Amino acid sequence: MAAEATTTKFQNPDFRPDFHPEVSVTAHDGLHFWQFMIAGSIAGSIEHMAMFPVDTIKTHMQALGSCPIKSVSVTHAFRSILQSEGPSALYRGIGAMGLGAGPAHAVYFSVYEVCKKRFSGDNPNNSLAHAMSGVCATVCSDAVLTPMDMVKQRLQLGNNAYRGVFDCVKRVLRDEGIGAFYASYRTTVLMNAPFTAVHFATYEAVKRGLMEISPESANDERLIVHATAGAAAGALAAAVTTPLDVVKTQLQCQGVCGCDRFKSGSIGDVFKVILKKDGYRGLMRGWIPRMLFHAPAAAICWSTYESAKNFFQERNASSNSGTLT
Repeated sequence: MAAEATTTKFQNPDFRPDFHPEVSVTAHDGLHFWQFMIAGSIAGSIEHMAMFPVDTIKTHMQALGSCPIKSVSVTHAFRSILQSEGPSALYRGIGAMGLGAGPAHAVYFSVYEVCKKRFSGDNPNNSLAHAMSGVCATVCSDAVLTPMDMVKQRLQLGNNAYRGVFDCVKRVLRDEGIGAFYASYRTTVLMNAPFTAVHFATYEAVKRGLMEISPESANDERLIVHATAGAAAGALAAAVTTPLDVVKTQLQCQGVCGCDRFKSGSIGDVFKVILKKDGYRGLMRGWIPRMLFHAPAAAICWSTYESAKNFFQERNASSNSGTLT
């Protein structure tokens, strides 16, 4: 009898005025695996291409040594790059990111969606499941992106002596071996695991909160909701993980443009070098451009991804209705 009464309440909104079925997040979005991959690939590529100049400034600021940029000021770094190398320097290495971002984000979002469905069970609003799914996604996607990210960061630094993406790949293979492409993988995963845990949990929570504030207009304002939730998630996650991002940059750029070369790939050793050379402030190098990158980048990425998902959902619905008739 109690169960019947409860069911009646949920079926009749008059008994439950604060219940809004249109804002509940479904456990599965009705898309094929390949559709998640395409949506993620498009979103990741647009995100990184749009924000690449900011990423270049961040890389310059985080690379210690005798590189041209030593100041932690964003405006000083930006002016120095323009004065020494011109506007085109802001886009050096974009080809490497173009090759890596699409496949990596295809893996990233498809793994996230599969894990979210599996971990959430009957509770699609489970923040812990979202965080765990994000960690699984980053472990897989970083294996794809890390080599091209290393190439990208080396090309971003001035006076690097590389003629382009393929010249950098060839010379790194010849001089340092294939291990150089994954020198920062462990650090990248250790950085991106908490980053994505915070990012996805924050995104899903903020998105749900915004949709509950105004459920009657949730569908009309869907793009704004995704962009706002993405920006909040990206900014928070970026600020929390900046020290590990500095370590990752150091490992990827060692020996380039006068940057320190480390005896081992130990994260602890790199931390010690940075602390000895720059103090604790050195671990937060580039945190402003990192937040300036990830807030709009996440807004672009999530709104693009959700729009692509919506496109595929409508396409699938149209295809299914055509089959039935």
